Amino acid sequence: MITRLDHIAIAVPDLTEALERFAEDLGLPLAGTDDVLSQQTRTAFLPVPASSIELITPIDGGGPVQRHLDRRGGGLHHLAFETDDIAADIARLKGRGYRFTSEGPRPGAHDSQVIFIHPKSAGGVLIELVQHAPGRAPHRAPHRAPHHDASA
Repeated sequence: MITRLDHIAIAVPDLTEALERFAEDLGLPLAGTDDVLSQQTRTAFLPVPASSIELITPIDGGGPVQRHLDRRGGGLHHLAFETDDIAADIARLKGRGYRFTSEGPRPGAHDSQVIFIHPKSAGGVLIELVQHAPGRAPHRAPHRAPHHDASA
């Protein structure tokens, strides 16, 4: 079952520049980076309460993210939803007519299993289903109380 929005992925041509913008300028914490060789990407996760922003950049100028950047430039790449049973969700969605970009799940960042729903099946939005490895906590920021400016 899909349990929550896991992350919003943004394709970036330059990870260092994007980290400067999101981590340094906006003040989001960097939870770590990971190379996802099956997708030819390098990822950086910046947790925000209950979700995270994932910056993705191609490794060695190849893979699907490079094709995305070549066609569209940087920007929103996909929405990812966490699932507690990726196989059941794939079967259920296939039964409802959804198409996927691969036959089955592949290794994702931080020992997860991932699969993408083809954008033509989802109103033009690339959607990722992600199941985290047992005992492997996803990158989530601790909940912070809203900041209230006393001078306002």
